[in-house]
Amino acid sequence: MLEVFKSIGRAAPTGAPVLLRGESGTGKEPVARALHRHSGRSGLFVAVNCSAVVETLAESELFGHERGAFTGAVERRRGRFELAAGGTLFLDEIGDAPASVQVKLLRALDRGEFERVGGRETLRFEIRIVAATNRDLEEMVQEGTFRADLYYRLSVVTISLPPLRERPEDLPLLVQHLIRRIARRVGRRIDGVSPGAIQRLMEYTWPGNVRELENVLTRAAICTRGQVVACDDLPALMTPEARPEEQDRRPRTLAEMERAHIERTLRIAQGNRGRACDLLGITRPTLRRKMREYGL
Repeated sequence: MLEVFKSIGRAAPTGAPVLLRGESGTGKEPVARALHRHSGRSGLFVAVNCSAVVETLAESELFGHERGAFTGAVERRRGRFELAAGGTLFLDEIGDAPASVQVKLLRALDRGEFERVGGRETLRFEIRIVAATNRDLEEMVQEGTFRADLYYRLSVVTISLPPLRERPEDLPLLVQHLIRRIARRVGRRIDGVSPGAIQRLMEYTWPGNVRELENVLTRAAICTRGQVVACDDLPALMTPEARPEEQDRRPRTLAEMERAHIERTLRIAQGNRGRACDLLGITRPTLRRKMREYGL
């Protein structure tokens, strides 16, 4: 994530198109907003979900239309390109854009201008393009489902966001940040999350990434009877019994389970024994004894 932050800092002031890649829920839109915030641009940040654009209305959605351009066009409407003038246009889920939308986008980006539907005036634009996808665009280009020329136009700078399961050491900081924000949103006083609950959260694989983590913490903050979120406040999804696919990989004896748990916690703590003790809820002498006992 430090490399992601550095990439944001390097790319933000340049104005070059940026392609954000990562699984759903990894935080692509917050990164897009950070790029805009640090770009120095005075215009708006305007987002469009390419997977939700109705193909027949895509041109109007992107470029706007004149009054009377088609049935129902009772007044002039500005499109996303026009609204984002001097700012940033965020093309979310670009990998799901229909072929016709890809053509319209490429034409506008190549020319730097567009016309409203039903209009004769050519409008030039100066905007920053940030696109995001959870799809493999290179493979889609090979399959012919995504235009190669549009891919090259959008991917001048590429920033890849790692899934949460690949950075469990970040989870305690994320939890601390999210629980404060959630507490304000739900109107509860939540002082934090217990070490046991943090450990449980760190053991989960998070297929929905940070978005799923926020949803789990929101439910826990609403359901907890105290001011600290504990293991009992976490949903059933977080319990080992709710993950049958991992049962075959679990050690069978109590000693094997304890050894694997300590080894995993040390790995999560990146070898920091004090942090590992906090997560495990044991003292340093106990940890040293267990490490000698299990040859860790």
